[in-house]
Amino acid sequence: MINQIKPVKIQILIAMVAALLFVPFLGGVHLFDWDEINFAEAAREMIVTGDYLTVQINYLPFWEKPPLFIWMQVFSMKLFGINEFAARFPNAICGIVTLLVLFNTGRKLRDNLFGILWVLAFAGSILPFFYFKSGIIDPWFNLFIFLSIWFLMLYSFPESINKIRNIIFSASFAGLAILTKGPAGFLIIALTAGVFLLLIRFKIRVRITDVLVYFLVLALVGGSWFIAQILSGHYDTVVEFIVYQIRLFQTQDAGHGGFFGYHFVVLFFTVFPTSILALKSFSKEKSDEPFYRLMKKWMLILFWVVLVLFSIVKTKIVHYSSLAYFPMTFMAAGFVYNAWQNKQVWGKWLSGLVIFVAALLTIPVVLLPFVDSFKNEIISRNLIHDDFAVANLQADGGWTGFEVIPGILFLAAVIFAVIRIPKEDVLKRAVFLWTTTLLFTVSVIMLIVPKVEKYSQNALVEFFKSHAGKDVYLKNIFFKSYATWFYGATTLPQNPNYYDENWLLSGNIDKDVYFVTKIHLAAKLEPYTDIEKIGEKNGFVFYLRKKSE
Repeated sequence: MINQIKPVKIQILIAMVAALLFVPFLGGVHLFDWDEINFAEAAREMIVTGDYLTVQINYLPFWEKPPLFIWMQVFSMKLFGINEFAARFPNAICGIVTLLVLFNTGRKLRDNLFGILWVLAFAGSILPFFYFKSGIIDPWFNLFIFLSIWFLMLYSFPESINKIRNIIFSASFAGLAILTKGPAGFLIIALTAGVFLLLIRFKIRVRITDVLVYFLVLALVGGSWFIAQILSGHYDTVVEFIVYQIRLFQTQDAGHGGFFGYHFVVLFFTVFPTSILALKSFSKEKSDEPFYRLMKKWMLILFWVVLVLFSIVKTKIVHYSSLAYFPMTFMAAGFVYNAWQNKQVWGKWLSGLVIFVAALLTIPVVLLPFVDSFKNEIISRNLIHDDFAVANLQADGGWTGFEVIPGILFLAAVIFAVIRIPKEDVLKRAVFLWTTTLLFTVSVIMLIVPKVEKYSQNALVEFFKSHAGKDVYLKNIFFKSYATWFYGATTLPQNPNYYDENWLLSGNIDKDVYFVTKIHLAAKLEPYTDIEKIGEKNGFVFYLRKKSE
């Protein structure tokens, strides 16, 4: 029946539901350090300075990221003001666009049903949904890479009739990926295409004209900002940008290390339930659909390229492997579709895994509302050997106890799906699981995340907000944070000594300086007798040094 509905009607429905899911409550919680505030601050400083070519942080050139996503945030802030909603709104739009892309891609590969299953697999998984409510770069970066690979797949299809169009679109989206996050975008695309060529033993007709057109378009789109930087005299920014990308691959950023299998674990548990459903698609399947088989080959390659590449990279951050959401959701949708056609079956081990992982995900959600009840016991028993973490626990989370309900209902619904929905009806079981997980994720974002933030950064953010717009210097010292500038609404410093930490600590300052540090680092400020402690809250200590008379 679904396959009889006109695609445009389904597209309108998907867009409307996606907008209802992704847009509301974007500003319900402060932006999180580091990434969310980092990008939002770069956008804010573009607006403050009027310099829309140079990415800046603390009004100094910031060479870690190109500007495309920052420009999206700038446009959003022009519409909605400089706030959390505006910083996250571009990704809400990305969520709508991504689901429409998945439906239309799936429809072309098979039919309406497969497109809808792919949409449900993406929206009905925890982190893939969560990222569309965030202010990080990766959702757009991943979408551009996926689209580039999609058009490469079309180019590689033997019956493709418009190869030059596919080459131009693939190169254009690769260029947009570079403008979004840097050359890693093209590296992933190139590795995926390279592995594909090796697997088919280069049995594909590639014209030299196509190669030239591809790299010409890639250079024009992806290199446009770099060329503009060089022409405007910022050659050093381009060099520093490239050096940083190399260092990122070779070294571990402070606080972001991890073991080799880090991303295997992250993807398995955070892309629930899709990660489990996708397992069935790693085995060979018989299919008389050459277009679908070719796409599956590309998706499997993309999955392993992402997983291996970012397992090798020293820096381990959750969203580095988020591009794998596309092949994982494709494979999960493929399994459900095949099971609907009685080509694959739901094994007992799948049921066991689904319940096991759902239970693990439920535990923290059910226990968190009782943190305030047990934290004094935890602290008195000296179970946590971290002064900062202990001080974080002193915050009042404002729990009501009702926050346990989403977790309990989630686990109950998962068990119900596995026990009460026949395993032969894989389609109904999978749709029920995806819908349940979607509602669970929305509930956690609305009820749990705001309260958890009170233990982490709320005291820091509120302190800077209380000094926003005042003619003072704000300084986080001995630890890294971007909240200082974004929530402190700092302006372009007129005194170049501002960038000298020693001058702020002991020099002849021309404005009052407010320092913030963490409780376990506060002793470092004791030697400075003219720096007065003015407060302490939830692990953060606040100081004031008055300007010289």
